[in-house]
Amino acid sequence: MDEILRSIRVDLRRSMNGDVSKNMRDKGLNYYINFGIDIMRLRTLSKRHEPNSELASLLWKQQPRELKILASMLYPPQDFTIEDAEQWVNEFPTHEIREQVCMNLFQNLSFADTLVSQWVNSDDEEKRLTGFWLMSRLVISKSDCISKIDLSNVTDKAIAELKTESYFMRIAAHNTLKFMGRISADVANEILAKVNHFKNAANVEEKELYDSLSFEFAEII
Repeated sequence: MDEILRSIRVDLRRSMNGDVSKNMRDKGLNYYINFGIDIMRLRTLSKRHEPNSELASLLWKQQPRELKILASMLYPPQDFTIEDAEQWVNEFPTHEIREQVCMNLFQNLSFADTLVSQWVNSDDEEKRLTGFWLMSRLVISKSDCISKIDLSNVTDKAIAELKTESYFMRIAAHNTLKFMGRISADVANEILAKVNHFKNAANVEEKELYDSLSFEFAEII
């Protein structure tokens, strides 16, 4: 495994983009090490290696941004456990890594519905945030797991976060509602009914939230 890790590091150095790395730092994406390699290039690099849980676990323990993203691409979903998910959800160094893990790995887990149900109801903000992003990914990918999730509960939890001070949480909650409304007209109508008090709100942000969701669901309901 050490030899494979050294080979991957060589590939990363050869693909390094200093300008992108600097631009990401300027935008607040601070990593211990960041090669500035775009996601498409990382996908290409990941195809040089067979999915392997031991390799992916080793990559996840490394500091560079790219190695953590590659870990999410190379971990076989069937070998990833709920215990692994509980460990990883507490170790995201940035929001970008959270999004990549949800897209590359978590949405493909057979127990993704369990993670959503547990995390959106968690007292831990990082878990709730991840639960919302994972729910969005399940809707986007049209996962069969959606049928096993209490959509009303997720809707209620997301609406409760729309007024939070956390920018990332507000975005995650809003996106979750937006994507969930695409599941069906019934779900879209339920969401709009539950945010109806925002429709004529004096608060500009609240009114914009209602208008945004109403616009998203216009062709559905």
